Amino acid sequence: MYTEIVKIIEGGMSNDKEKVFNYATLLADNLEKEGDVNFSKKIRTVLSKKKSSLASLDSLNSKPVDQESRMDIINVTYPTKESNEIILNKTTKNEINEFIQVYKQRNKLMKAGMEVGNSLLLYGPPGCGKTSLASYISYKTDLPLVVARLDSLISSLLGSTAKNIRKIFEYASKNECILFLDEFDVIAKLRDDKHEMGELKRVVNSLIQNIDEFSENSILIAATNHEELLDNAVWRRFSWILKLDKPNHDEIVFLLEDLLKNTETNILESKGKRKKISFINELYGFSHADIKNIINKCIRKSIINNINEINNWDILTEVYLRKNHEIENEDKFIKYLYINGVTQEEINKYLNVSLRTVREATKLD
Repeated sequence: MYTEIVKIIEGGMSNDKEKVFNYATLLADNLEKEGDVNFSKKIRTVLSKKKSSLASLDSLNSKPVDQESRMDIINVTYPTKESNEIILNKTTKNEINEFIQVYKQRNKLMKAGMEVGNSLLLYGPPGCGKTSLASYISYKTDLPLVVARLDSLISSLLGSTAKNIRKIFEYASKNECILFLDEFDVIAKLRDDKHEMGELKRVVNSLIQNIDEFSENSILIAATNHEELLDNAVWRRFSWILKLDKPNHDEIVFLLEDLLKNTETNILESKGKRKKISFINELYGFSHADIKNIINKCIRKSIINNINEINNWDILTEVYLRKNHEIENEDKFIKYLYINGVTQEEINKYLNVSLRTVREATKLD
């Protein structure tokens, strides 16, 4: 490991970027083998940005811009190993793997006279993995991810908006990539909406035309949290349509296992059936992003407070705060912990309150 660090410093002092990149990659590999996964990930993230800057010398560097503001209307990112980390239910995973295989074998399909079907529409509640899934597909296909920037795509001049859409699709058709249109409903609204101006309807017409003409060598992914706003004709333009919903019981367990894999905890191995079921049930209704935020907050607190283990009451506390924003009534909070599998003795030690107080608060009605 020390050899790699010395070589990286040598490369930096001599402005040898390739040497820095190669030895940093080797350092990340060795750290991962030694079990320091988090540090390895940080190095790889920095390297992916480096890869992006190196690749800017190729045909992807001439990004389209909004004529009025001169802002880039896309961002380009490159697939990294971290993009492979995503929790999917079995049905969704099978659909996505099939979608990826169809793209990879598109020449075989075209030879047989079949349409490739390279467009995917994702919809569902916020925080359920639509953006993560686009990154996952980027990783699996080894294609750069071209993300449309809605802040610069939508021009104050609606005629320019249609031109910006055209520029994005032309760019993505010239370079093999994944074009990702997030918040898709903003530019794909129902054309019979009486509150929208005629010019905006022409924007939707332009969008539909560009989808129809999109290159089969690239992939189009659109995502929305408001599928009810989409124009009917837009739905028909997508070969694959997937709903990404909030995680079910099994997905919550898989998600927790993934998030807690580098943390000392036994909450998922508990032999107490009531404790385990109650604990998981409290996470129902949260999105993947919500659960990730809850767990990461617990991990941060454990690191700051030098606590070696995360317990179910740590996570239940964050769930309670997420729902109520504060602990206004201690008795109510104690009862909540008890109902969800935390014993009276554990509450006594965790909250530093007397057992008598705990017993009084946990009397069930």
